Amino acid sequence: MNRTYVLSKVKSKQEAIAEAEKLNLTDNPFLVFLVGNLYSDFDNKKALHQFETALDLAKTMANKNVIRKNMERLRSKTN
Repeated sequence: MNRTYVLSKVKSKQEAIAEAEKLNLTDNPFLVFLVGNLYSDFDNKKALHQFETALDLAKTMANKNVIRKNMERLRSKTN
């Protein structure tokens, strides 16, 4: 996950997403949430889908609240 984040800063969000998808960790709420953040601002529909998946996977209320806040922020940008 750290490598994915660094790639997004050094290269591009698209390259980081491609690398994250290679990991095939679709059951990891943190990676799914990170991919959602990477999609933010260039494909908000995919970002929201990733956030919804992360929300379903998240185990703690604190994590769910962070995800919900990001979803609200993204929705407010698109409206």
